[in-house]
Amino acid sequence: MNIQRIWVIAHNVFREVIRDRILYLIGFFAIVLVVLALLLPEVAANTQDKILLDVGIAGIAVAGLVTAVFVGTGLINKEIEKRTVFVLIAKPISRVEFIVGKHLGLTAVLAVLITAMTIIYFAVLSINGVSYPMGSLVVASAYTLLELSLITAIAILFGVFTSSLLSTLLTFAMYIMGHLSPDLVELARLADNPALEQLTQNMYLVLPDLSRLNLRNAAVYGSELMPPPLELLSHAVYGVAYIVLLLAIANLIFSRRQF
Repeated sequence: MNIQRIWVIAHNVFREVIRDRILYLIGFFAIVLVVLALLLPEVAANTQDKILLDVGIAGIAVAGLVTAVFVGTGLINKEIEKRTVFVLIAKPISRVEFIVGKHLGLTAVLAVLITAMTIIYFAVLSINGVSYPMGSLVVASAYTLLELSLITAIAILFGVFTSSLLSTLLTFAMYIMGHLSPDLVELARLADNPALEQLTQNMYLVLPDLSRLNLRNAAVYGSELMPPPLELLSHAVYGVAYIVLLLAIANLIFSRRQF
């Protein structure tokens, strides 16, 4: 792989997505959070601080998810549908460089998006006098970025061989199942059904366990509920390894396609 060529592809993706009104999400997030901070004291008795904390960190994740899914599924699919992929392949760019560059470009956009919204989140909390565990929330935001980077890899994988609509639906399904898979395994154990337990166990092994990267609920309550450093490191390694695996599969499928 040529790092310079990957950088050029990633830079082009970053510039294109940033221009595509994606930054309006940041403004929309800020408006919603400010309005919520003004309205909550009128409707929530003594719980407005907790609601603002929860809604803010959840809003960051939702805005990032929408970007990762809807932009990620079209990164390669649109190139195929518009036939611009012929021009790119004709250049001295390998398909793995093409896929990795696309992924890194959108991940950079998500990093900007999450950083900006986290700063706005902290500013609104501070202005309204809400105490918050900054360190834990920063860690949760970083792991949210890793989770969304993994979702981007899933979106790219589906976008390589399916239509935009189907890849969007499949990516959302993977996101939901990735958060529910540990609960499904536990429910199967309680049901005392060996066949169902085996099925859910296989699903857990195949599907990404996104709950390992979701630290948002724990972060709101401070460092007491956050995993220890070694566990956090293992979660990060798990996320990165899964991203590499998904991109490798996407490259394998993409390399077998004839254009």
